[in-house]
Amino acid sequence: MSVSNHLQSPVRLGALSLKNRIVMAPLTRMRAIADDVSNPLAKVYYSQRAGAGLIITEATQIAPIGKGYPGTPGIYSAAQTAAWKEIVDAVHAKGGLIVAQLWHVGRISHSSLHPQDGLPEAPSAIAPAGQTYGADWQLHDFETPKSMTLDDIARLKNDFKIAAQNAKAAGFDGIEVHAANGYLLDQFLQDGSNKRTDQYGGTAENRARLLMEVLDIVGTVFSHDRIGVRLSPYGTFNDMSDSNPIELFQTVIKMLNAYGLAYLHMIEPRTTSAGGNDEIDKNAPLTSDLFRKSFNGAFMSCGGYDRDMGEKAIENGQADAVAYGRLYISNPDLAERFAKSAKLNPYNRATFYGGAEAGYTDYPAL
Repeated sequence: MSVSNHLQSPVRLGALSLKNRIVMAPLTRMRAIADDVSNPLAKVYYSQRAGAGLIITEATQIAPIGKGYPGTPGIYSAAQTAAWKEIVDAVHAKGGLIVAQLWHVGRISHSSLHPQDGLPEAPSAIAPAGQTYGADWQLHDFETPKSMTLDDIARLKNDFKIAAQNAKAAGFDGIEVHAANGYLLDQFLQDGSNKRTDQYGGTAENRARLLMEVLDIVGTVFSHDRIGVRLSPYGTFNDMSDSNPIELFQTVIKMLNAYGLAYLHMIEPRTTSAGGNDEIDKNAPLTSDLFRKSFNGAFMSCGGYDRDMGEKAIENGQADAVAYGRLYISNPDLAERFAKSAKLNPYNRATFYGGAEAGYTDYPAL
């Protein structure tokens, strides 16, 4: 019986030419060192995974107030940019492609992570339910964020531009704008977290306005065919909700179609939370079914895929590329293992966040 190899075929995502359709998904690992500088081990970690058609970096905050967890790296300072340049150079030396995921967590933060800025910021002063990690690595109740003023929004857009400029200086092949998983841009999109009455609230078009303005400004740094966007319809992670998600995300995708993006990266909601556990919700709607046909460009899908599911998604036209997260943590040579139908290393959830080499750079390749 022959094994299909759709995942191993090359594909073009905008200006990015991928050697295969297997993407390393953005994975928060919380191992950055002082001043939100990437851990020197990250150079090894990412370059070990250069067999992927594309690497999307861990979410990387564009400003101190955009930080949501201890140990996450930034891309707003010279030292951070220099560390990322070493990582990018190491990936390129092994023939890989890598884009930076630009991130602001909005209300999913804690003031201890950015004491100079005070409370987290968000579209509206609504605290999410639950708890988050503070600078002391302990859980704290979410704080009620401050509602962003128009001046705050102008500053945010400039922060995105500076982050994009730093990504370009570091040599990244492109950027991904993180508008998913209940973080700031997603908070503006969904009406459970956005109760604004100005031009950034109300209609779906108004709630999508900030995302489009961010794309306008980062598009002055990278051409739009080197920019991806990540969305998570139906995701409930970080206490998110919308009264009409199909209308909202159809509207967002229609607006994105005007940009000629490298790709649209959508998370399947069948995984019950973003990295929280391994349960699969078989009743969740498939975003690739609902939204794939609406997007004019390359479509990337992520969320609970194994090799066979990825093969089927490519074969059925549900996706042009498939992003893998947890499997890439424990299998640095995941693309090579898929090509050989080789056995996969199991991952150790206890080493996902924080720490050093263990569970980070010490998983064996074939």
